[in-house]
Amino acid sequence: MRAPKESGSWCWNVENIEETGLEYALMTAARMGAVLEKYDLLAPSSLEWSWFQTGRGGLGAHSRLDLAPHSLDDPVLPDALLACRPTGYPQAEVGGILVLGSGAWFDADGRRHSEYRMVELMVAPDETDLWVELSVHHDVWGQCDFRGAPHPAIHANNAPRLASALQELVQVLGAEPEPGEPTYYGRAEGYGLGPPDVIDGRGPDLTDAAFG
Repeated sequence: MRAPKESGSWCWNVENIEETGLEYALMTAARMGAVLEKYDLLAPSSLEWSWFQTGRGGLGAHSRLDLAPHSLDDPVLPDALLACRPTGYPQAEVGGILVLGSGAWFDADGRRHSEYRMVELMVAPDETDLWVELSVHHDVWGQCDFRGAPHPAIHANNAPRLASALQELVQVLGAEPEPGEPTYYGRAEGYGLGPPDVIDGRGPDLTDAAFG
């Protein structure tokens, strides 16, 4: 099951970097994407982003670009994003970039299933630093499903890959992540999700909210 809000997120504020801006953000996304693809968590296929203008803030305009035939480290990709600039806002700048694609999860019997947006990666370029967020929305990463039923085999078949990827991303970015804000559906703790409150052998039933 996929929750409408993240069940865990990890954030980096990458400071004191020699390069900044859109090009650096995309190169960082490429390096992170390679790690996530290695662990079968995210095969980047498209980008989505909003536009803003200094002094005005968000413009309410959004763009989407399929990566093919580009890759995240393609040197022409920044120009491809800027070519999507709204014609009414010639000074608009790219805001947070969401890297989208499919990943895999493994059921209790070890069978692989492909799922869109198993992991979401967002990079937000700035003049002096870079904000990065990795988030998950599915219950396969937790010790219980969203109905509260423990699923130790599914947890064991999925959570270690996420933990390994996060540890490798620490090496890529040169810093430990900060846990994102907890939501109704879970919270980040270390390189995984925090344990649920278990009562009589079951976690909380979170399905009273809408699910995708």
